[in-house]
Parts: sequence; structure tokens; C-alpha cells
Amino acid sequence: MFTSKSKENSSVPESSAPAKVGASIIASGTVIKGDIECSGDIRIDGTLKGNVHATNKVFIGTEGLVEGDIHCVNADILGKVQGKVTVKDLLNIRGKAHVKGDLFTGKLQVEPSASFNGNCHMAGSTTVAALPGASAVKVGEDEPEYAEAE
Repeated sequence: MFTSKSKENSSVPESSAPAKVGASIIASGTVIKGDIECSGDIRIDGTLKGNVHATNKVFIGTEGLVEGDIHCVNADILGKVQGKVTVKDLLNIRGKAHVKGDLFTGKLQVEPSASFNGNCHMAGSTTVAALPGASAVKVGEDEPEYAEAE
């Protein structure tokens, strides 16, 4: 009664728009041992015992713990980090966050309730290696900044 008499091709046409990269999530209670490479945003609510390299934003939730280095474009830290943090643009240390390690960032915001123990190196614009395979470029006398490998 309600069936079509003509059999049309019902395949969905492919979109020409590029696919968006979603955020990766490490849930609370999850423990990862090893390095993470992320081509997008990453949220860490669990524990990471290793380094994280992200091409965009790293978010460490209130229950998140990173024991290793972080390299990214922007970062929000509400949990705990033990290691060197290299952020190209803006690093936010918020809430009851605790960061122990050296910071290399373009801009830094620290809320009064957060704590930071280490050295902070700031520059107007920092070049950061988003993924491994990058080569170090000596910019100042302190620490090397990182540039994309060609």
C-alpha cells in the first residue's frame, strides 16, 4: 500500500566537507602507560604515565593525572601534572590544579586556588612540536623550542 514502485538508488551521497576530528577522552579510572599522539583535542580524566603530543588542546580534568611531558597548542589543567609543559598559545592552570615542572608557553593564566612549582618561560609566540619527529631549534639560552620536522 505504501511501497514505492520505482527502485531508486538509496545510497547516501558522500559529503565533500572534510571530516572533523573529535576529542579523544581518557576516562576516570583508566591508566595508560606510554606516549600519546593526538591529532586534535584530548581530555584526560584518568592517569597517563607518559608524554602527550596534541595538535590542538589538552584538557586535564579534576581527577586527571599526567606523569610526563605535555606538548600542545592550548591547555587547561584542573588536575595534576608532573613534567615539562610546552604550550604554543595559552596555558590555563585552574581550580585546585597542581603542576610540578617547567612551563614553556606563549601566555599563562593561573587561578589563585591552583598551585605551580617550577620555572616558567614565556614568549609572545612559541613554536611547539605537535607530534614526534620534530627537530629542536635553539631560540634562547635556556631551553630549546621545537619546530615541525620537514
